[in-house]
Amino acid sequence: MAAKADFLVNARWFNEHRNDASLVIVDTRAAKDFWAGHLAGARHFDPFPFHYSDTSERGATEFKAQLAWIFSALGITTRHTVVFYENDSGMRATRAAWALEWMGHRNAKILDGGLTALASEKLVTEVKPFAPVAYDGTPVDDASASFAYIVNRIARRDVQIFDVRSDAEYYSERLRAKHGGSIPGAIHLDWTVSQNEAGAFKSPAELRAQFEKLGLNPDAEVIPYCQGGYRAAHAYYALKLAGYPKVRNYWGSWGEWGNRDDVPIEHHRRKK
Repeated sequence: MAAKADFLVNARWFNEHRNDASLVIVDTRAAKDFWAGHLAGARHFDPFPFHYSDTSERGATEFKAQLAWIFSALGITTRHTVVFYENDSGMRATRAAWALEWMGHRNAKILDGGLTALASEKLVTEVKPFAPVAYDGTPVDDASASFAYIVNRIARRDVQIFDVRSDAEYYSERLRAKHGGSIPGAIHLDWTVSQNEAGAFKSPAELRAQFEKLGLNPDAEVIPYCQGGYRAAHAYYALKLAGYPKVRNYWGSWGEWGNRDDVPIEHHRRKK
């Protein structure tokens, strides 16, 4: 049913491969958390400060140039296997993994459960030196969606839009853009329901049942979005884990859509 989740690694895999010469470990937590203690050998990249919401051709070109600079500064080459982690399997690690995948990297991985899965691990404060390189990835656009791509596919039966924001955002009770509402026809479910109590991804079977009950069609192309493409990146991998082969992350998300005046918007009210 579900494809093999090559993008997820567990604590056992991590411990078996952590000393591989080809492995790069990246801590995606906030800087204060990284410097307070991180996994030995980890490099640091918090994706939150590096944000683009302009999915136009120009915006995408600028975002890709920024990512190429970041991955170059991290010393990542196409030969490396890169494992991203945070405290759990959250939006930071998934966003960073998705960004590297979007840039054409074949071995971008997420430590499932994050540091929680390595509860007995001793954290360190020192950082091992590493050299920057010229990252030479080739972008693959079938992992992403732009606002223009979505506008041209609204109401198509073979494309489904997946809103993974909070209920308050979906019902316009919390406004984070010029306009409230949602992309027309979007199916809504808060992204956090794809995690178990330990903060790891739910099993493929649980996720598949959850998404099918919601009405997401495994044969359709599914495009998750949130406010800025971070929670949507988590949904991107949850869908992949559940065996949905055609998934695109709308990385501009509501931060772009909700601030435009030339796109359709649907409004919702909670049922009383």
